[in-house]
Order: sequence, then C-alpha cells, then structure tokens
Amino acid sequence: MITPMSPTLSRRSFLEASAAAGGGLLISFSLPASLAKQLSAPPPPAPPSEFAPNAFIRIDSAGQVTLVMHKVEMGQGTYTAMPMILAEELEADLSQVRLEHAPADDTRYWEPSFGVQETGGSTSVRGNFEPLRRAGATARTMLVAAAAATWKVDPNACRAEHGTVIHGPSGRSLGYGALVSTAARLPVPGSVALKDPKDFRLIGTSVKRLDTPDKVDGTTQYGIDVRLPGMKYASVAACPVFGGKVGAVDDTKAKAIPGVRQVVRLDDAVAVVADDTWTAKKGLAALDIRWDEGPNATLSTADIVLQLEAASRKSGVVGRDEGDVAKAMAGAVRRVEAIYEVPFLAHATMEPINCTVHVRPDACDLWLGTQVPTFTQTAAAKVAGLPKSRVQVHNHYLGGGFGRRLEVDFVIQAVGIAKQVDGGGPVQVLWSREEDIQHDMYRPYYYDRFIAGLDAGGRPVAWTHRIVGSSIEARVISELFPKNLRVMRAGGMHRLGAMIKHLDLDAVEGAAEPPYAIPNIRVDFVRQEPPGVRTAFWRGVGPTHNIFVVESFIDELAAAAKQDPFEYRRALLERSPRAKAVLELAAAQAGWGKPLPPGAGRGISLLHAFGSYIAQVAEVAVSRQGEVRVPRVVCEVDCGTVVNPEIVKAQMESGIIFGMTAALWGEIT
Repeated sequence: MITPMSPTLSRRSFLEASAAAGGGLLISFSLPASLAKQLSAPPPPAPPSEFAPNAFIRIDSAGQVTLVMHKVEMGQGTYTAMPMILAEELEADLSQVRLEHAPADDTRYWEPSFGVQETGGSTSVRGNFEPLRRAGATARTMLVAAAAATWKVDPNACRAEHGTVIHGPSGRSLGYGALVSTAARLPVPGSVALKDPKDFRLIGTSVKRLDTPDKVDGTTQYGIDVRLPGMKYASVAACPVFGGKVGAVDDTKAKAIPGVRQVVRLDDAVAVVADDTWTAKKGLAALDIRWDEGPNATLSTADIVLQLEAASRKSGVVGRDEGDVAKAMAGAVRRVEAIYEVPFLAHATMEPINCTVHVRPDACDLWLGTQVPTFTQTAAAKVAGLPKSRVQVHNHYLGGGFGRRLEVDFVIQAVGIAKQVDGGGPVQVLWSREEDIQHDMYRPYYYDRFIAGLDAGGRPVAWTHRIVGSSIEARVISELFPKNLRVMRAGGMHRLGAMIKHLDLDAVEGAAEPPYAIPNIRVDFVRQEPPGVRTAFWRGVGPTHNIFVVESFIDELAAAAKQDPFEYRRALLERSPRAKAVLELAAAQAGWGKPLPPGAGRGISLLHAFGSYIAQVAEVAVSRQGEVRVPRVVCEVDCGTVVNPEIVKAQMESGIIFGMTAALWGEIT
C-alpha cells in the first residue's frame, strides 16, 4: 500500500501565500517539509483575468472555479467528494466548480507518500480534506477582502455565500468573478478560520455524484473509448507461462484475413494490428504460435504452497513485538494453532486493460486511464527512446483500478507494439478478458501461521502471527521509486525505513495492530516470492488478507473457549471504544442471536484500517448441494467525518460484493 499522509500533519496544515506573476497569487499548503517543493511550485501561468491560488485551483472572471484533479476517478467518488470539500469553505455552489485532469507532473501534483503523482492507498479524500478546506477558506477570505476594499467597508461586515460576497448593512453584492483581479493583488492572510462543522452545508450531505449524468448518457470518456484519425487496433497474446518467450510464429492465415495489417512480435508476446478490434482478434486466433515456456513451465500452485510452508518455519522480520510472548505462552492454560492460506486474486477491472499510443520520431502521446501518470510517462519515454518532456499522458476516467492501474506493464507493451507499426499512426492495444485474467499482476498468495495461548477464561494472553508471501513494497520501492528516496526520507517515510529492515508494512497491515486487547503479541513477515508470478497491490491491500485471517482465528479462539463470537470480541475491546461501538451496533442491527432457518448462520467480523472501524455481520445459507448464498450483510462504519454518506455507502456495498466475489469465485491457480 502507498502510505497515506499523516492525519496529524495534515490537520496542522496552514496556508501561506506570496505574489505570483501576471496578477495571480501563489498559495502553498504548508505541510511536512517533504511537501514544500511540491506545494510551493507556482501554478501554470494564468491569464490576468484569472485568480490562480495554486496549481490546483483557478477562478476566472465569470466566477467559474476550476479544480485541477491530481487524483483520478475510478468509481470511488473522488470527483464529487473533493469538489464538495473545496466548495464548502470557498462558499461556492458545486455548479460553479468544473474539474480538470491534472497533467503528468511530479513537481506540482505528487503525493507525499512516495514523492510521485498517484491515486491509491485511500489517500484522496483523507489526505486532501484539510488542505482543500484551507485552500477554499483562504480564497474566500481574500475575495471577501477584495469586495470590502472595493466598497471601502469593514470586511467583517461582509459575508460570502453561493459564489457571491454580500455587504450586510447595504445589501450590495459582487460575484467572485468580478473580484478575482483585486483579490490577486491583496496581501494574503497568514491564517484563516475554518468553518465550524455545525455550519457545513455540503460536507455531510448526500450530494448526487457529479460524474453520474455523463456516465449514464455515455459521454464519459474512458481509455477504451479513445478514437483518433487513422487509428489502428491491436490484440495481444502473451506467453501463457510467466517468464516464457515467443518461439516460432506462423502468421500466414492471420495475414490472409481482410483488414489485418501487421503481426508484431515482442519477446514474450505477439500482437495482430488491424483496422478494428474484431478483425485483430480474428487475426490473433488464426496465428500458430509455439512458445518457449522457460523455467516455470511445470510450476504448479502446489509447488508454491510447499515453498511458502517451508518458509513459514523460518523467523521473519518483526512487524510488532509487545510484551513477553514466550513467557505468556508457557503459562497459558490452552494453546491453539491454525494455518490459513489465501489464493492469488486477479483485479478483473470492468474496463479491460488498454492503452492507445502514437509514437513519432520526436514525441509520444498516450491515451489511457492510469493511477500513476508520471510512472506511465517515464515507462513510455524509456521504451520510445525519448526524454520524458516529449511524452504526453492524456489521462481518462478509469473503468476500475483496484491497484491494477498502478502498474505500467501494459504501457510498456503498448509502446513496444506501436513502435513497430508500419507507417506509424496511433494504435489502440486492447487486452481480451482472458488475457487480462491470465496476465494480471495478482494479489499475493499468503500463508499464515497462528499460535495463541489462552488463559482460564479463554482470553488470549499470547499471540503469534507469521505472514509468508510476496513483498509488493520491496518491488515497488526498488523498481519505481529510486529517484525519490531522498524526497521520501525528507518526508519522514517510515515505510522506507521499514523496507531497509526488509519489513513490508503493507504485508502486515491489519495484522500488526488488531483492535483487540492482547497483552503479549508478536507479528512477523517472511518474504517468499513465487517463481515467475507477478504480484501487485489489490483493492484494500494488506487488510484484505490480514483481516480475514485474523478474524477467522478469533472465531477459532472463541470456539475453543466455548464462547459466542460476538461476545468474545466485545470482551477484548475495552480499550477500543470506537471498535466496540460498531461491533455492538452491527450485532444489534443484524439480530445477532435470533434463530435462523436450518442450513443458515451468521458470521461477524471487525476491521480497523485506513483510520476507519467497520463491523459486518453476514447471513449465510448453504443448501444440501453445497451452494452458498449470502442473503444479507449488515455493515456499520465509523470513518470519522463523512464528506458524502452516499459515497461511503457505495464503497461499502461495492466492497462487500467485491469481497464475496473474491471469496467464492476469485481463486487463481
């Protein structure tokens, strides 16, 4: 997981400003030292008729507010929640706010976690809540001051509402557009007052998603929708074995199909380029390809499990070590052990993997939906043999990301294909669903070994949890972030420090800090990479695996203690009132303890991750034929301040469906 900005630091944020050229204004969010370079960078030059507080916000003479979105929209509601936060403090109507994709630019739009421009790790709303509020409040304060200066009245006699400044005693008013030029020349306040939450008019309301109308009528443009003059289409087949290469290719039949223009060969894949996608797919099916499957040709899931099991016998890098586990275990009345395995999982984004590329001798353009615009730019530049400045990324809405579009493997492939296309021109490379699943970068296969010691009352007095599997962070930091190590250290990146010690904090997240009162606990991680299998971040990252195994083990401890799973958990939450509250509410709403029909039961679980506490109760029915149905799930959430309840609800509902899909049908072997 990419680490979110420290909530403590963001809440200490304040705004400072300095004059900018062209009648504009530069306001930098004064955050951790690592952010100074990014947020003191001037915005792109604005016309004199615009008020440009920073690289993220512009207000023009018509009063329209443009929010440059350095985060991408992939269904999570960012393109509604973030404008709501800004408009709340700016006292503008949402109808006045338009959104604009940020260009690929690490100097202005980088996320402080790793010093790069990205969307991931649940950082968009949490990480930008305070900065956006302060940006809006500062702009509002300056616009009010501009109106007061125009009228020669006390600013305290003026108020802002709905994009207008009103002078209370006289009733005079001026729209923001009429004030931007004056506001840009005024001294900037060293501090601004934020609204009292009780006065919020937008934050906390279920504003309808701003992106819904265009998605309903089909005008929203995803990467797959790109159409360019003279564009060709490519379908791809990669070696079915990871690490394999292309052997021999007979393309005689493929080239005989009308509309097939070319067959392109890469080291590990073959592409058919045609006039349309369907023809490219037909041409691909007509190829006779012999693969050199390489050293992993006979690798099986069973082989991988044996390697993980053997690695679980080794000591790992400590993620948490509290109390005296050995002493407590020796004095325990009962010892409970368990082993859990969770499989590889594919992302299966709704929008298949695609990338449209136009390579020219002196430039390269890419059209796609990506969570990492600057990674995309860097990867494309390397393959195209061009400087980054000559590569332009045209980012789009994402038809699902889930971490898959944090990767650039398909970008590298697409640029490699486009470079070989005769006559040049743009090429859209589109993976089939089968190719997408087979050549995904999966959530790792994990092997977890638990041991707990119980006292006479059945409570855990000792707990050990060994996690064995891939380290995604080790790959990401070593491959993608070498240039940013200095920036990350300056930003106090504890994840970097952990990786120096070979600890992957993503791998232990959700396991190292359970909400339960366990006096003696040790959690460690053993890195064991499966040969040739590519792994990557997957929706919810570490907690998707760790919460499942931790909660399953809690159930086993409750069973060993002959106690109700809900009551057992509640008794361990005396030091976590927020966790206890959501657990109790979920149980009450679900009717915990009430009888169910034969073949049905309830399960309960608790999560603490990303600053939120979530409890769920699932009603599950199993038929005599073994068919599993989940007729009802009750979910209670405490995520602190809620910007938009409907967005939170949508995230919970989609997460529940996503999780059930993974549990019942998602296993990759």
